[in-house]
Amino acid sequence: QVQLVESGGGLVQAGGSLRLSCAASEGTFSNYVMGWFRQAPGKERELVATITWNGGRTYYADSVKGRFTISRDNAKNTLYLQMNSLKPEDTAAYYCAADSRHSRVVGTTPGNYDYWGQGTQVTVSS
Repeated sequence: QVQLVESGGGLVQAGGSLRLSCAASEGTFSNYVMGWFRQAPGKERELVATITWNGGRTYYADSVKGRFTISRDNAKNTLYLQMNSLKPEDTAAYYCAADSRHSRVVGTTPGNYDYWGQGTQVTVSS
């Protein structure tokens, strides 16, 4: 059982930056594909970015390409999301997720991931 705990959310003005972190409870984190998802009120949960076990491959939603960067530190069992040039439409609860069944094949839908954090709120004011 993998426990994931997000941190780093908050309130920021448009154009600002935040860095989210996701701490995993166990060392096998390094074997998993990891992802960040977000969900705004009244909307479905959507993929933001995903990364393979060693960081060799990443995938980004079109809406965040060039602004967000996903990374991981397997020695620290931690996943990161650096968010720059934030926009009001980035406002959402952000969730960290783990796909314990894959290390090299990235999934782009919530159903591909079997472990989830509790979420951290990001609010971008205009």
